[in-house]
Amino acid sequence: MPVITTRPCPADARAALEQAGLAPAWARLYAARSVTHPDQVAHRLPQLLSPAGLLHIERAATLLADAIRDNKRLLIVADYDADGATACAVGVRGLTLLGARVEYLVPNRLEHGYGLTPDIVRLAAERRPDLLVTVDNGIAAVDGVTAANALGIPVLVTDHHLPGDALPDAACIVNPNQPGCGFASKNLAGVGVMFYVLLALRAELRRRGAYAEKAEPDLRTLLDLVALGTVADVVKLDANNRTLVEQGLARMRAGKASAGINALFRAAGREPARATVFDLGFMLGPRLNAAGRIDDMALGIECLLTDDPAAAQQLAQQLDELNRARRDVEAGMLEEALAILATFNPDDSHSLTAYQPDWHVGVIGILASRLKDKFHRPTVVFASSDGGELKGSGRSIPGLHLRDALDLIDKRHPGLIVKFGGHAMAAGLSLSAGRHAEFSAAFEAVVSELIDPADLEGRIETDGELEPAEHRYELAVELDHAVWGQGFPAPLFTATFEVTAQRVVGEKHLKLKLTRAGQQFEAMHFFHPDPLPERIRAVYALMPNTFNGQCSLQLKLQHWEATEPEGDKKMVG
Repeated sequence: MPVITTRPCPADARAALEQAGLAPAWARLYAARSVTHPDQVAHRLPQLLSPAGLLHIERAATLLADAIRDNKRLLIVADYDADGATACAVGVRGLTLLGARVEYLVPNRLEHGYGLTPDIVRLAAERRPDLLVTVDNGIAAVDGVTAANALGIPVLVTDHHLPGDALPDAACIVNPNQPGCGFASKNLAGVGVMFYVLLALRAELRRRGAYAEKAEPDLRTLLDLVALGTVADVVKLDANNRTLVEQGLARMRAGKASAGINALFRAAGREPARATVFDLGFMLGPRLNAAGRIDDMALGIECLLTDDPAAAQQLAQQLDELNRARRDVEAGMLEEALAILATFNPDDSHSLTAYQPDWHVGVIGILASRLKDKFHRPTVVFASSDGGELKGSGRSIPGLHLRDALDLIDKRHPGLIVKFGGHAMAAGLSLSAGRHAEFSAAFEAVVSELIDPADLEGRIETDGELEPAEHRYELAVELDHAVWGQGFPAPLFTATFEVTAQRVVGEKHLKLKLTRAGQQFEAMHFFHPDPLPERIRAVYALMPNTFNGQCSLQLKLQHWEATEPEGDKKMVG
């Protein structure tokens, strides 16, 4: 049973924000998220951290500027997720704007696996590039870079993943998480790193006099892509990332998005003029990711690169169809997984692993996320690859750094893990065939050692109660348009309500009338058609609703507990 908690809100920070002019509701929400000054949530472009803070970025700018001067051929090697696709599109568009000859190559998840492998280097060499540029990968490509060096092809690595014990022998590495990098934001997505490299390259070209007689290219045109990749990769939205996202959303709302972004909005049935973080994370991101999971991410990248609205719409429609296929595959896999885990009791384990040979390798990450959410345990899901290895994808919970856990397993059980990489909350790995059970035991042992038992208890963190008068449509719109995400969670509120009316709509949603302190509220409980008891303690978000041209406030239920008049809890949902 999840425990409902209230996020601490420092009184001094809240008072300071109010004195600086923020409305009380906003001062409270921001203070609870460690904001102490309005500038931290102004999200203006001049507030972005300087590219100069990234280790080796001047070297990267020099490499690229020299390549442009000498008319060399650049080849971007991308990753096959939404971050990699947007990073590739930003790289191709940005480098072209700055005068480079550039093409791209993206591995196929099912055929090639992840990153700059020796096999990908051999494919890349057929294009006869003078410089390889990785985006959203490369920090672990020790063998791949060695293979490129042997062919006389230098490599510029741009990445954000955590490095292993050894770095590749690249011509240059730009990664905020590499040893010795003092960049203040360690949370840039791969697309953010590429954007910063372009900023540094433009500055280098400016220094060389490239714009003495012509206007500088406007790299702000890339911010819609930067915003999409940053949100879709679920990186922590620190102040710097929030600025990138806010500025990208502003371009979308102003009608300045690229043809591909606009097409993805239309395919998802959403409006760019009302773009939100939710749209990027749950509407556009999955459609873009579907190409890499089910088919070939080149389809997604082409959608982001074209300037022809008709071509973009055709590609976005294909992505939408792939996303529907992905959902069908995922639903079947989840049903099988839950059947396998029918006797699984999370109280008896600190972790969870699942394996079926015929599960789709491209969808196991989503399945791991679903199982992690259901059982609140660090989860790794495996499937068999065509090469015979077991491919695994993991998702973690707060309190366990997943990549660190895999690193400890690798050190204690040499040879068990063929390769691994990732972040605190998500990671990928490979095992030799037949070693799933051995890994499961090792994973359970390490997780039980590293995690605090309190972190295994489900917890719903809220912003406490809102006064009835604060339940305003205008506030719901403002909250909907603000930048929330990983590390800067969207507000949730809690209160006790009487359930005065309820009915099922669309066969799978519950439409409610809730009453509190004599005030009635419309509410929705999406994908939960079962009736609620007469009195509940609810966790909910404010949601603007527009129907038949009428705008109104709705409460979006996230969780509930049945409550007797004296406050006893009897059931949850």
